[in-house]
Amino acid sequence: MEAAGKVRTFGLVSGLGVGAGIFYYKALVDAHLAQGLSARLLIVHADAAHVMSQVASRNTLALADYLAGLLQQLALGGAEIAAIPAFSPQVCMKELAAITPLPLISLLDAIAAEVERRRYRRVALLGARVTMETQMFGALENLDVILPRPEELDTIAEIYVRVVREAHVTSKDFERLRAIAHSLLERERLDAIILAGTDLALVFNPGNTDFAHLDGARVHLEAIMRAIAPATDHGSAFS
Repeated sequence: MEAAGKVRTFGLVSGLGVGAGIFYYKALVDAHLAQGLSARLLIVHADAAHVMSQVASRNTLALADYLAGLLQQLALGGAEIAAIPAFSPQVCMKELAAITPLPLISLLDAIAAEVERRRYRRVALLGARVTMETQMFGALENLDVILPRPEELDTIAEIYVRVVREAHVTSKDFERLRAIAHSLLERERLDAIILAGTDLALVFNPGNTDFAHLDGARVHLEAIMRAIAPATDHGSAFS
């Protein structure tokens, strides 16, 4: 096992929702172990109801201030870098960037970079309503981002809220999301579906996803591990 000092201490803002936070924690620990590294992880728990209230009202300054306070707790605990594993709070990333006490491994930047690497030109999103309606907060420039039909968008948003709340997906909801993804790909002639909700990692995985896709949570995790241990070859630990 490598000495703990070989990796940077990482801080995770969890609780948005709990299932995604658990997924990130376990995935990062497993990735460290696979590389013979000792994980140095700190976690702070966010008030999901408060965050979502600020997101709904688009109170980006107040939300950024709240998240900066959580990041300060991680910094005081010794974290050197951090990440927020949730899409909805990304609405305030411009404001947060100006006041964050820690360098952030951006969820949106990681996905945008991977989209560019794969040379996608036409995509659709699955995730929370705000993520879909804002086309991932405007992070996908120079792309055709196709919005699902209103009834499809309502279904996706409804299921996603349920998955976040329950940290679980039923077989019925899985099949409904899968069917919408297939319909979008065929009807709109898409390059891929972007899984733009970190809790969708509880729904789709490499073994059950039979459509062209980019998994936002797993792409983010790869970026986090590159920042934690930049000298290590991480391969495709999360694919």
